[in-house]
Amino acid sequence: MKDVVDLIDAEVWPEGSLEVLSQFEVDQLKNDGAGGLYPMLRRCMLAVLHADSKIDDTRELLDAYKNFEVGFIQQDRGLKVSLTNAPAEAFVDGKMIRGTRELLFAVLRDIVFTRNDIIEGGRFDLDTSDGITNAVFHIVRNARMLDIPAEVNLVVCWGGHAISRREYDYSKLVGYELGLRALNVCTGCGPGAMKGPMKGATIAHAKQRIRGGRYIGITEPGIIAAESPNPIVNSLVIMPDMEKRLEAFTRLGHGIIVFPGGVGTAEEILYLLGVLLHPDNQRQPMPFIMTGPASSESYFRQIDEFVAATLGDEARSRYQIIIDDPGEVARQMSVRLKDVLDFRTKHGDAYYFNWRLRVDREFQKPFVATHETMRGLDISEDLPSHVLAANLRRVFSGIVSGNVREDTAELIERIGPFEIDGSQRMMKLLDKLLAGFVADRRMKISTGAYHPCYVIK
Repeated sequence: MKDVVDLIDAEVWPEGSLEVLSQFEVDQLKNDGAGGLYPMLRRCMLAVLHADSKIDDTRELLDAYKNFEVGFIQQDRGLKVSLTNAPAEAFVDGKMIRGTRELLFAVLRDIVFTRNDIIEGGRFDLDTSDGITNAVFHIVRNARMLDIPAEVNLVVCWGGHAISRREYDYSKLVGYELGLRALNVCTGCGPGAMKGPMKGATIAHAKQRIRGGRYIGITEPGIIAAESPNPIVNSLVIMPDMEKRLEAFTRLGHGIIVFPGGVGTAEEILYLLGVLLHPDNQRQPMPFIMTGPASSESYFRQIDEFVAATLGDEARSRYQIIIDDPGEVARQMSVRLKDVLDFRTKHGDAYYFNWRLRVDREFQKPFVATHETMRGLDISEDLPSHVLAANLRRVFSGIVSGNVREDTAELIERIGPFEIDGSQRMMKLLDKLLAGFVADRRMKISTGAYHPCYVIK
């Protein structure tokens, strides 16, 4: 927990993302009432300033910095942001670290753009699949993430923030091997397995004299305070919700590597498998590798057994598991990215955004975890595999929300844990997997004993 002496007041000019706002936009950002943007802005900016945090409980972080405030100063030269009682680790000798300043104004840019151009602008039909994909494209384009001319070299790395030191060091080794092969890295931008690959890649890029290395972070307001963006990220985008965040990963990335994690990582795995299992995506190449050190083999065995028992062998055929061999992970990814390049070239698809990938509406519709929605999920064997994957993904999404979102945690404290119900066989499999996560301490890092936010019926 931070002491009051670790706070600082500052005024900061924008860095590279947003220099001018209208008076209407500034008023939106100042408004802390219903429909105002200030609470979201404050939470996201605090997360950026509190990088490398060991706190993954949003309420704990907000309470530790309850006197933190953000203000705006309009001047002829543009907008200046004032910070009161900000975390001191974001500054060196009273001056904000440049990378932190870039991320701070990326938050401001995305919150304003999403509210005014995406949600309220009327240009996007967010009730249709194509409309949602178009919105995702415009958000990432506005964030300057679409490199032109593009290359097929962006590897998405998923994994947990609450991982062991050995797992973290292994993720750095994989990132290093990727960087030596001139591959770039995209993660959820937080600590742990989201930071390790970026850190390894930066060293490899320096050795290869690659000065334009890309370390992309994709997050959303509900989890950003629990997974504060790490300072290596040089391109950050705040998506409006988890579903658009996941779609951005799959459309921007050319291949995916999964490191050990917990329920959030399981959610990502089920999302990707559900998308790839759709009949329209059967021929779509998407390199998908799960990897970790020898000590993590049991984690991937649990995941593999769960996928086999719920989604079947077709789902298992979409990924490979490589244990304790960072070089082989990078070699396999590099080789298989050539298949992605050939496929995109043959079909005239863009290298920078995967328009051809079919993402069903069931994977795009924002899922708000409540006792009613969690209880109403259909988890049974007679569903098509990609539909079952969508519903299982929602189960894990709800548990993530209960673990890290302050509004969901308060709901559970008031009413009790979520009830998850389904066929007896499915519930037995789900209970076994979740119990394994709890036993391996893969749920949270801020607390001692984990108290589940759910019960399996």
